[in-house]
Amino acid sequence: MKKIHNFSAGPAILPAEVLQKSAEAVLNFNNSNMSLLEVSHRGKDFVAVMEEARFLVKELLGLGDDYKVLFLGGGASTQFAMVPYNLLGSKGAAYVNTGVWAHKAIKEAKMIGNTKVIASSEDKNFNYIPKNYTVPTDVDYLHLTSNNTIYGTQIKHFPDSPVPMICDMSSDIFSRKVDANKFTLIYAGAQKNMGPAGATMVVVKESALGKTGREMLSMLDYRVHIKGESMYNTPPVFPIYVSMLTMKWLKDNGGVSWIEKINNEKAKLLYSEIDRNSLFTGTTAVEDRSNMNVTFLIKTEEMGIEFDKMTKEANISGIKGHRDVGGYRASLYNALPLESVQVLVDVMKAFEKKFA
Repeated sequence: MKKIHNFSAGPAILPAEVLQKSAEAVLNFNNSNMSLLEVSHRGKDFVAVMEEARFLVKELLGLGDDYKVLFLGGGASTQFAMVPYNLLGSKGAAYVNTGVWAHKAIKEAKMIGNTKVIASSEDKNFNYIPKNYTVPTDVDYLHLTSNNTIYGTQIKHFPDSPVPMICDMSSDIFSRKVDANKFTLIYAGAQKNMGPAGATMVVVKESALGKTGREMLSMLDYRVHIKGESMYNTPPVFPIYVSMLTMKWLKDNGGVSWIEKINNEKAKLLYSEIDRNSLFTGTTAVEDRSNMNVTFLIKTEEMGIEFDKMTKEANISGIKGHRDVGGYRASLYNALPLESVQVLVDVMKAFEKKFA
């Protein structure tokens, strides 16, 4: 098989050893002569997987004892509704709008209770992170989106919030060190840095739940899933298993500190070339550039046709930009090796030499 340099925004690249072990488990899980796809989720072998996955989340994020870890279906989009359903009471909620996914979260919250947008970067097509906004003290929680996959921006410094802080970390979970104990709830779809599509990880302070006075639907109640240890209904077995392997891969190689260093190197290499190259330009404010999703434009549309040919010849995949931004987007998730970024940079240099 030829080497593909996979810059897809998600579902995204996974570590080779994780793919190998996952493939083996599909055929024969834990030497049971049964596929992982066939075994009972309540059998001891998979219960052990679930327990290890939850443990690894807390260990990698450095979370305290009050936090509970859940693996749920429905993607992060379901969390746009579950968060306000479980936490939005009579005081209302404050949201910061930094892109498509934050906007969708706001839309869902408004259907549940009083929701106000306290800051937004929509005025410049979300190409920066709002700063110097005041977090109100009279709301039930503050909601943030840490990394904006489409627009290529990332929150570099989280506020010291006077109210419970919630964060969608779908596209940069486990990519850098953060003080996770500052947050009351963190959620993330698996398909960027953790596993395949189909599972969503939620960490929540149990002490924050049950305060809205709302009668809850069981499937949308975090307390029900906590009591059921993420098995109130049949969990997404395969995505959870792959997520567990990916987190184990991260831990065994040195954890979040190890991968943050590599991610910084990858981002520096690519952004430096974008800034140097006369045929490309970045799309976001320099201070808010995402280390996960690098967005950039080419000088002319005609040049784009030629650049696409060169990237295809170099086995580069998944760098087409989102329609809301255009141009290109190179996603540098944890499993993407530095070697792949160097290949892209070399193509950009060769392209400039040929067409500038």
